[in-house]
Amino acid sequence: MAERLSQGQSTEGAGAQMNDPVTPLGTVRFLKVAEVAAALRVSRMSVYRLIHAGDLEAVRFGRNFRVPEHAVNAYLRESFYHAG
Repeated sequence: MAERLSQGQSTEGAGAQMNDPVTPLGTVRFLKVAEVAAALRVSRMSVYRLIHAGDLEAVRFGRNFRVPEHAVNAYLRESFYHAG
């Protein structure tokens, strides 16, 4: 695959992943599940359901989940409903 990429050919999605900006981990703010639940005004179980369904990005540290703040913001942006 590397040979094909070096010849100017690309595979599906490979170019998009390589061009994405990388955020340094030192600047990412991680939130606890309880903090996310409080911010969204839902139960902790609802946040766990979002994580397990793959709707909300999370990182597992041991037995605990931490949610990057940008993932909460992205989830809210995608969830807006425009009536009308």
